[in-house]
Amino acid sequence: MSTTVHARVAQAKRLLSASPRTPRAPGFRTDVQALRAIAVLAVVVNHFWPNAMTGGYIGVDVFFVISGYLITSHLAREIARTGRVRFGTFYARRVRRLLPAALLVLAVTVLLAGALLPYPRWSATAWETFASAFYWENWLLAAKSVNYSAAGEAASVVQHYWSLSVEEQFYLFWPVLLVGLVALGGNRRWLVPGVAALGVVSLVFSVVFTALSPNEAYFNTLARVWEFALGALVALMAAKLVLPRFAAELASLLGLAMIIVPAFAYDGTSPFPGSLALTPTVGTALVITAGLRPGKQWHTPVTASRPVQFVGNISYSLYLWHWPIVILAPFALGDALDKGELTTAWLLWLLALSFALAWLTKVLVEDRARTFVPLVRNTRLTFAAMIAGLLVVEVLAGGLQANYHRQVAAAEQNVQTGKGDACHGAAAMIGANGCPDPFGPARVPEMGPVNEYWRLAPECEETDFFKIDGKATIKVCDFSGDGEPTRTVWLLGDSHAEQWQTPVFEVARKEKWLLKIGILGGCPFADVKFTGYRSQAGPRDILRCRDWTAQLSPVITGDRPAMVLMSFFSRQEFVDDGSGRSQTEQYRDGLEPWWSQWTATGTRVFVFADPPYNRDVRSTSCVLLNRSNPRACAIPRDRAQPPDPLGEVVKTTKNPRVSLIDLTEYFCDEKLCYGVIGNVAVYYDGDHVNSEYSRTLAPMVEKALSSR
Repeated sequence: MSTTVHARVAQAKRLLSASPRTPRAPGFRTDVQALRAIAVLAVVVNHFWPNAMTGGYIGVDVFFVISGYLITSHLAREIARTGRVRFGTFYARRVRRLLPAALLVLAVTVLLAGALLPYPRWSATAWETFASAFYWENWLLAAKSVNYSAAGEAASVVQHYWSLSVEEQFYLFWPVLLVGLVALGGNRRWLVPGVAALGVVSLVFSVVFTALSPNEAYFNTLARVWEFALGALVALMAAKLVLPRFAAELASLLGLAMIIVPAFAYDGTSPFPGSLALTPTVGTALVITAGLRPGKQWHTPVTASRPVQFVGNISYSLYLWHWPIVILAPFALGDALDKGELTTAWLLWLLALSFALAWLTKVLVEDRARTFVPLVRNTRLTFAAMIAGLLVVEVLAGGLQANYHRQVAAAEQNVQTGKGDACHGAAAMIGANGCPDPFGPARVPEMGPVNEYWRLAPECEETDFFKIDGKATIKVCDFSGDGEPTRTVWLLGDSHAEQWQTPVFEVARKEKWLLKIGILGGCPFADVKFTGYRSQAGPRDILRCRDWTAQLSPVITGDRPAMVLMSFFSRQEFVDDGSGRSQTEQYRDGLEPWWSQWTATGTRVFVFADPPYNRDVRSTSCVLLNRSNPRACAIPRDRAQPPDPLGEVVKTTKNPRVSLIDLTEYFCDEKLCYGVIGNVAVYYDGDHVNSEYSRTLAPMVEKALSSR
């Protein structure tokens, strides 16, 4: 077998070296450099002013097509010239070109994160730094995108490395693929069909997967391969794609429009990549194709101008620096900002800083590393330098992680100390306790393990009933100790029911309950035609939500529990039965029959009213940025309590055994709702109450359950 393979490779070398269509090395392409400038500016503007260019993220896709074109052009020339690819030389060149700047920015970012970010964000930063350094950040983010508990996390300072990870993965397998196609086919005629077939398969996968799970698909390498393949096809067919002048002018005009229009027309709710990514990527391919014709084009005076070429020249370093700057700046500026918000003036200064750092990095790091003679001459030395650089970054990230664990231990101690304080957490809202300053600075942090609202009690065990992606949706918690449980109680809903676990655990432990928990994130527990959570849920999520609730409701009826406790995020979990009726009316029809079935067997139903809603009004970042003055993050009560369909259904039900537990008075006074109460941060993220504040509500929950 090996003899046959070697013979085919040798034959491929002879055929390629004799090929009359050997790709010629192109001169410097100012139009490609201009595409880089457009791509990076789209991304930067989208990150600095999200509402100004809502679809600026398509700049990443422009980069992918450019990379596919340039790398394939280089590899095709080398194969045609020498009959082979020197893999060591190729990868060493990529290392010298990309890693020095990438590792420098990672190292500086980790140091700044440790100095500026609150410690609860250190762990995620450390893990994502590990992932970014080894170019698997996109897979880590894909996993987080389908982990409901992690979905609400703030964007990390190195999150933008996801696209670099996708690109490096492409560089890793692409030379092997091209050489393999040539070796298997015996000549170059298999290159175009092979690359095209791979591109089509990837595109189909991208369209289907984006429809099913858009958040996960966004970071999936396989959903992006076709974009690189598109650029590669332009490179492989360059000799046949030289257009007449008028056609080239038209192609470049159409191509630029196909890039620019989506940058403004798309937004965060657009299902991307999928078929929508065809517009900017095909547009990029058209511009590159148009530039295959020698000579100037209509756009040359602009695209070849010094400012545009300068931006294109520093585009890589600008991409690296701009994101950590915009994320870290609010923490660095602190009191200089108005309630932690960056004004336009500040953003312009930060943009200038991004450009300055990008230029310095290009001149002092990128260019020097790429042309440093000892590295150019010695491939092994290049890889040794790479390993050394990776070790430096990983040591810094490891140090940040170690410091995080030390801070976690201190926070746990603060929680234990606070348990004996009559003004700790929600108790501070009880006037009779006489707490002098209920809204003072937090001693218990906003996030971190102490506040993970989804953490289970040690008495809980997961079951195999209706596992989703290998994760249990049903848990059983036996708080009876050595005796028999006093009663069976169910807690049902999505993560907004899960946030009530901690106080329910406290009550269940005291009352010796058998507690059963049914939680599926982003899924309303009602017999309704669920259409999506915040327009983010794909068909797979919707179908499994409906299936889960339909299977579980009869189980609850047959269990005949003493109580069913429930809650879900009906404000953002949309339903549509086609009737045009309000969300409240549709939810009523989907809840009342189940409530009737449960209460007919003696069950009491208690629905937790959704706590004041923090997201998009004043995020947890405000509390982090105003530690000494958390009152600055208080929000008007009417803005923190948008309509709650689930709560409205309970208020209007005629079923006497269904009651509403409304604890808003422990989040708000008459006018304002607060982010820190009783020295405890209230929220874990934009709309979930953290575990420690929730725990301090246990006496109120117990009173509500026993007084009905």
